[in-house]
Amino acid sequence: MALYSAAAAVLAGLERGEGGLKSLVYNSGFPHVRQLYALVSETLRYASVLEKLLDGAALLQAEKKLPPQLAKVLVYDLLFGKGLKCGGRWKALARRHRARLEAELARMKVRHKVSRNEDLLAPEKAVSTATSHVPRYVRVNTLKTCVDDVIEFFKRQGYAYLGKAASVEELKALSGKKFVLDLHLPELLVFPSQTDLHDNLLYTSGHIILQDKASCLPAFILGPVAGSHVIDACAAPGNKTSHLAAILKNKGQIFAFDVDPKRVATMNTLLTRAGVTGCQLVQQDFLTVDPRDRKYSRVTHILLDPSCSGSGMVTRGPGEEAAPSAERLQALAGFQRRVLSHALSFPALQRLVYSTCSLHQEENEDVVQAVLQEWGSAFRLVTAFPSWPCRGLAAFSGAESCLRASPAETLTHGFFVAVLERCREGAAAPSSLSAAAKENPQPGEGTEPGAAPKRKKKTQRVKE
Repeated sequence: MALYSAAAAVLAGLERGEGGLKSLVYNSGFPHVRQLYALVSETLRYASVLEKLLDGAALLQAEKKLPPQLAKVLVYDLLFGKGLKCGGRWKALARRHRARLEAELARMKVRHKVSRNEDLLAPEKAVSTATSHVPRYVRVNTLKTCVDDVIEFFKRQGYAYLGKAASVEELKALSGKKFVLDLHLPELLVFPSQTDLHDNLLYTSGHIILQDKASCLPAFILGPVAGSHVIDACAAPGNKTSHLAAILKNKGQIFAFDVDPKRVATMNTLLTRAGVTGCQLVQQDFLTVDPRDRKYSRVTHILLDPSCSGSGMVTRGPGEEAAPSAERLQALAGFQRRVLSHALSFPALQRLVYSTCSLHQEENEDVVQAVLQEWGSAFRLVTAFPSWPCRGLAAFSGAESCLRASPAETLTHGFFVAVLERCREGAAAPSSLSAAAKENPQPGEGTEPGAAPKRKKKTQRVKE
């Protein structure tokens, strides 16, 4: 029931204008953010259909204590989703009205002369999902298990393993209960897009992580060796952090930052379930972290995935701004340049990965170019994942060293990754930066757009 309550709360927040879909989901405190995001997104996609169903079946008149947002979520999962996953009185309520709802749905199909549920959607909403059947990617958590054991587990559950994929076309062709090993990432399994594993024992026990392939690229490409000290600068909800811990084999130290206490709590839950140790969660704006603090003197790797427009996310609902304004993009890009430049000021840093889930050049190639120019010869852009087929836009000489991902070309969410390495001879920090990247940043200069004011940091260890 917690899932449906959380989804209803997000819908209510959207209606009140309290924020966008992504921010409300991440701030909800619900531990499985991707599951919640998907449910709310699909409920929003079917919103007009659900409203007609509720009205035709007179559900809200019959159940006066049932909040309309909760009714939409329940009816979506009952009729269009994977079936209700709750128990208690809400499941009994849904079952009591199921026949009326199904009858009303059948009448709607007759009136519209369609046979499929999706044909009831407005054309643009039907097309948007028809062109974005991204597979279900499953990262094997090597802190708890291995790829071979997970494959055998799924085979015992009736899934058919087809071996390692040789092309993206093979991923497109997946159907039913078939799955493959990804052609690029060695610990990533690929299932058909409709596969739901949120209730699977391997997921609930932390043995697998449901994470889009593109989201797995930053930690994989950063590739710190065991024993390294690493910063995850904008870490919530924690999937990339857990991936870093797996790459490090829990040997070394991770400093994971996020300014929001709810997101830090969610991240702690996720990392604990994944068996992560040696990770220090810090509730602090990364821009206020002093790079000269002795505790960070051994940090050689940084993963920086800052707030962005989210324009690369495949599933987007009306609660998110589909096309950010020029002013919004400019504000985001300004923040991204500041946080990237700040990350480069850590004295022992050798390698940094900058990534976004944005499609906009302003947040990607333009940010990298501006910061490289600012730092002169101190850092260089190196080729990220040379065998990856999609490269950066030709915004400047060398931009092809960056990589991009997209639903159409790589069957993933839209993503951007750049790798910066310190040049051997090194160089001093640019004169525009102070040792601590301005200890007291002024509004609009050292804080993320819309971020909370600077506060005293709170540090906690991941529960073991």
